[in-house]
Amino acid sequence: MPGASYRRYRRLETERPNPRSRRIDLLSSLQIVRLMNREDATVAAAVSRQARQIAKAVDVIVASLSRGGVLKFVGAGTSGRLGVIEAAECPPTFQTSPRLVRAAIAGGFRAVFKSREGAEDDARAGGRSVRDLQAGDVVVGVAASGMTPYVLGALKTARRRGQRTILITSSVRISPRPAEILIAPAVGPEVISGSTRLKSGSAAKMVLNMLTTAAMIRLGKVYGHWMVDLKPQSRKLHYRAQSLVEVLGRVGRARSRLLLKEAGGSVKTAVLMARTGLGRREAELQLKLSDGFLRKALKDSGLSRRGI
Repeated sequence: MPGASYRRYRRLETERPNPRSRRIDLLSSLQIVRLMNREDATVAAAVSRQARQIAKAVDVIVASLSRGGVLKFVGAGTSGRLGVIEAAECPPTFQTSPRLVRAAIAGGFRAVFKSREGAEDDARAGGRSVRDLQAGDVVVGVAASGMTPYVLGALKTARRRGQRTILITSSVRISPRPAEILIAPAVGPEVISGSTRLKSGSAAKMVLNMLTTAAMIRLGKVYGHWMVDLKPQSRKLHYRAQSLVEVLGRVGRARSRLLLKEAGGSVKTAVLMARTGLGRREAELQLKLSDGFLRKALKDSGLSRRGI
């Protein structure tokens, strides 16, 4: 490793020793758990201090997706796995196309299950990971250290190709800035020095949750606090969808089940049918005219002041 890079590595916040855990190997199991819990309790506050940056990133994502763009997470190791999880959760939760929110991990998808640590040093592979995207799409790099070559390669290529770039990191002092928007929760040193799957991983997961959830809310995928665009592909999700139709549509169990079937599994369509008496095609058209927002569709149907 070149001298300059090594000195930079030694200065990373993620590599500094934590004075509160310097004798952790002498503690009992309960003491270790309590120490880790105290450290984890600081993560939410660190993320909170990045609220404006996170909101700025959400706005960029919403602007891109509303124009037909794509969101892609890029990372290595734990960071890469977190991105893969986030992308995988969007289709069942928000009924998005698998192509809308994507992920790339250093070493390929086999690295999700078996560590391939050396793959993170391949900046060219990182650059190739975003070549399926177009100008205006969004690339979110996740790198606790802020210096992972695979992620930096992806961000560099993305910027050159006119894509919007965001970096989630635990390193607050990064120069030059590798992305348009930097989200850097200062979680401090880990309980085990350098083990960034701990506080850094927790912070990154919290930020990723905010980015996708807030963006999908802004895109009309949520009504109130209900996930009305879920995809009922399992028994649990089917029950959840039926319950939503029952509550929001103000109908009984049997009627909610029938409406959900008539609506082809679409909760929003079924709710609108229940509340307005419209048929499936008319309800789908009303939703289309309302850009997929159930609240707007109900309002345009004259039902906005009748409860939920």
